[in-house]
Amino acid sequence: MKAAIIVFPGSNCDRDVRVALAAAMARAGAKNEPIMVWHKEADFPKVDLIVLPGGFSYGDYLRCGAMAAHSPAMHEVARRARAGVPVLGICNGFQILTEAGLLPGVLMRNASLKFVCRVVRLRVEARQGPFTHGYAAGQVVRVPVAHHDGNYFAGDEEMERLEERGQIAFRYCDAAGDLTSAANPNGSARNVAGVFNEAKTVLGLMPHPERLADPALGGADGRPMFDGLVEALS
Repeated sequence: MKAAIIVFPGSNCDRDVRVALAAAMARAGAKNEPIMVWHKEADFPKVDLIVLPGGFSYGDYLRCGAMAAHSPAMHEVARRARAGVPVLGICNGFQILTEAGLLPGVLMRNASLKFVCRVVRLRVEARQGPFTHGYAAGQVVRVPVAHHDGNYFAGDEEMERLEERGQIAFRYCDAAGDLTSAANPNGSARNVAGVFNEAKTVLGLMPHPERLADPALGGADGRPMFDGLVEALS
């Protein structure tokens, strides 16, 4: 398996993702590691997975992810995504994917109008495609969030389409798996924490699985995402 991580000015979770993904690849016996691709590089090697990491690309000017969506590397990412190459966007990466039109909806300011940084619980809504391959449908996991603009919104008709097509990947929930307002850190519509494209080849999620992918970090509920990706794409 070969993977690329796109690095923008202001990315701050690119190394974290690289460590989590490289560890998963090593556990699977891979001899190579993910490559880091600078945002100005429109031409990079053929890969099986592309990751857009968290951070504050271009300082979040205009809107979070708006400028990054038009970078040279993202034009190539969009082309490959439309050709079926899996793309994972985490936090700011999710924002970039919506700004680039690769995922539906928008990420607005948190309902509290405050930056939120804490561990939340997520319910895995569907075990479809490579991204949730390592989880069970309905499983509740602990994953950190750290964002100011994670309030997912789409119109009523769009939300109904997402529900009908199984495009909602994760929702914020409590320990019992119930979808409550108290468990929702940002006011996201229908407690949405992550969504797929229709083909399930692109995933955007606000929480950071790479930040809890090793027991030394206080938990490993994020590890199955990376292990599952490597298994599904190798």
